[in-house]
Amino acid sequence: MRRVTWRNLVARKVRLFLSAFAIVLGIAFLSGSLVFTDTIGESFDQIAYGTVTDVAVRPETGNDDAIAMSVNREARSIPASYVDEVAALPGVARAEGAVNGGGLFVIKKNNRLLGGTGAPTIALNAGSENPIPNAAGDQMLQWEQGRAPDKDGEIALDARSAEVAGYRLGDTVKIALPSEPPIIKTKLVGIFDFSSGGLAGATLVIFDDASAQKYFLDGKDAFSIIQIEAASGATQREVADQVAKVIPAGTEAVTGDAVAEESKNLFDQLLGFLNTFLLVFAGIALVVGTFLIVNTFSILVAQRSRELALLRALGASRPQVSRSVLTEAFVIGVIGSTLGLGMGFGLAMLLKTLFSRFGLDLSGTSLVFEPRTIVLAYAVGVLVTMLAAWIPARRAGRVPPVAAMRDEVAMPESSLRWRIAIALLFGLAGAASMSAGSWLDVPRPIIWVGVGIFGVLMAVALGSPIIASPVLAAFGLVYRTIYKSVGQLAAQNARRNPRRTAATASALMIGLALVTTMSILGASINTSIDKGVEREFSADFIVQSVSGQPFSPEISQKISEVPGVAAASPAQSIVFKADGTQVFASATDAEQFSKVFKLDFADGAAPTGENTIALSESMAASLGRKTGDAVKLAFGSGEFDATVSGVYADSNLVNQAVVPLTTVAAAGIKRGDTSLAINAAPGTGTRTVRANLERAVGDNPTIVVQDKESYAEAQRSQVNTLLYLIYALLGLAIVIAVLGIINTLALSVIERTREIGLLRAVGLTRPQLRRMVRLESVAIAILGAVLGIGAGLLFGVALQRSFQNDGISDLAIPAGSLAVFVVVSALVGVLAAVVPARRAAKLDVLKAITGE
Repeated sequence: MRRVTWRNLVARKVRLFLSAFAIVLGIAFLSGSLVFTDTIGESFDQIAYGTVTDVAVRPETGNDDAIAMSVNREARSIPASYVDEVAALPGVARAEGAVNGGGLFVIKKNNRLLGGTGAPTIALNAGSENPIPNAAGDQMLQWEQGRAPDKDGEIALDARSAEVAGYRLGDTVKIALPSEPPIIKTKLVGIFDFSSGGLAGATLVIFDDASAQKYFLDGKDAFSIIQIEAASGATQREVADQVAKVIPAGTEAVTGDAVAEESKNLFDQLLGFLNTFLLVFAGIALVVGTFLIVNTFSILVAQRSRELALLRALGASRPQVSRSVLTEAFVIGVIGSTLGLGMGFGLAMLLKTLFSRFGLDLSGTSLVFEPRTIVLAYAVGVLVTMLAAWIPARRAGRVPPVAAMRDEVAMPESSLRWRIAIALLFGLAGAASMSAGSWLDVPRPIIWVGVGIFGVLMAVALGSPIIASPVLAAFGLVYRTIYKSVGQLAAQNARRNPRRTAATASALMIGLALVTTMSILGASINTSIDKGVEREFSADFIVQSVSGQPFSPEISQKISEVPGVAAASPAQSIVFKADGTQVFASATDAEQFSKVFKLDFADGAAPTGENTIALSESMAASLGRKTGDAVKLAFGSGEFDATVSGVYADSNLVNQAVVPLTTVAAAGIKRGDTSLAINAAPGTGTRTVRANLERAVGDNPTIVVQDKESYAEAQRSQVNTLLYLIYALLGLAIVIAVLGIINTLALSVIERTREIGLLRAVGLTRPQLRRMVRLESVAIAILGAVLGIGAGLLFGVALQRSFQNDGISDLAIPAGSLAVFVVVSALVGVLAAVVPARRAAKLDVLKAITGE
């Protein structure tokens, strides 16, 4: 039996390739995602472990998590006098103060921002001529050209940033600061490399010590952290314990290992979404590929039914026949996984290049190929293939030996009753889960909707042979009317084996269902943005940073004094925990805010005094708080009690809570405006005011002035960019589905060789034969589109409902896009039929009639 199995594999190379290709694509996406995310992790680990000293003194981090640390900029510092106290301890070899600053940008020679929405720009001070090494004993920086800055007006840049920005040693470099002045001009006196590898797209700017303190610590004689080198023979823990006894309250001494582990965990949290995001699409590709493999093996087993019956007649047992089919599946799984691993490596390189355009530059880190990736790729590839081939293998084992004496052998088909029963169970469970996530007050409704979507997809796939019948019957009527006998033949071929047709269409159905879902969700987001802006955006203009980062309050002050400005309301986004729940809040000046916007308070009023907070209705319900209640706010600097001043209707104007601007300083967060809303004075033309605002902004490329229309357009643009990325990733599932149609038609042509020969013998011309195959392909593709778009409509509505309290308040159905999907599906059907139709038309009539 082994020889027969290997002979069949070698004799059917094309079928082998087509069957394996679905696994190749799925495993390529899986392994490529793992390699890419492992590479990112390695790059960030190099940064985490390459930038820590033996011990560090820093402000206590307290309750901050990854999101809070990325949003809230630290304003606390450590007086410089403590550096000498720490240095005098017996376990300390050296101690040195360091300044870390954020929110700045290098402006390239073409007056565009370097980085923007990508990796951050970090400011450092130059320190001593012989800086403290990292915990591994290596210098953190290697100077390639020039020197460290030693006076005001000088900076040094990392080599990648200098090259990308177009600067050379001695050039004048403009820097946008989050403090006063907003723009400074400096001289580039040094270029360096990061010793531990790449910076993942981050930009490092080094200032002299006094300038770093002036720009990032408000000119105080202080430091962000104190870096410590342990004396010979002293452990990190021993030194940290000594240092903890002399440092001021509100600070902590932390070992380098602990800091590195914290940084690694922070990076892992931020990268967790990306990793999950990519692996979800890999899973979708594998699910769609499973349909292709099931269909392929079902057709192959049907074609070889007489051969299998003959093997049974010659003494092969049922298990032996089944094992021969599973052996073929195992070989296909191994080949597909091997090729997929190789292609995945290429895909990781492509992702690396693509993400570098968004600011995540990994050029300094080689691709990481972990053994876990290899094991997982082969395990998933082989397992998916074997499971997909299991039912056809069982069916092959049930072929009776007596069938070898018949001219035609019909494969045993199981009843559809069990299939329909299972489909109903999946459908009911999926519908219940989606309904709960969409209409009931359940925790994490998106999870409920996601589980429901999976259940309904499986129900549609399992029940598709029944669902397909009326759709294919409608095609039969249309085809007979337009294409006469050729159309009738095409319709009959599509309906001949409804399981096969439905399985082929189901692969396309899954891809189109998800594309339709995302189209509805995207259209609903954009409609909600437009209606929300129209309903709530009462300001004439809004000023924001193009990167979304906070900008200097001095810019807001300068703009508020522009002629024609009647009111200007600054706002800063911050993150904290309220009674243990993470809250995104807007810090505002209540008096100025009320001059521009009107919040709909269901109870109470806006917060004006210290230790007060207003909550949105959804957040108040989540916390179980009402006006007058106390709530504990937790920041990195500590905790304090606040009183709920009011509860307002959920709004797109502000976040989940509103606090006074005084809260920012009290929490040890650096001031920086996220936005500035402006109303023009009555009787002043908006064009004139906008021109005045843009003149006030000057040549600062970090700031943009927007009116209502341009603000809405900017929000929609962000949504559309994400949608295009999702469409591109879902395109892989569509490609696999198209391969499934090609594979099914190609194998179907081989299966119907004698029938095609007889049709040609009785007068069917080659063009008519090609048209028949094309029409059959179009019917399968349109069936997939109908099922997919129908399911996608249901999923899209359910998702919009689950996000209704998160700002997606208005449902929108993009009818034009859905019509385009149907047309594209028909074109896919035409293109998928090209090769099988040509093969069918080239068959020799006499050989086809006499062949088996």
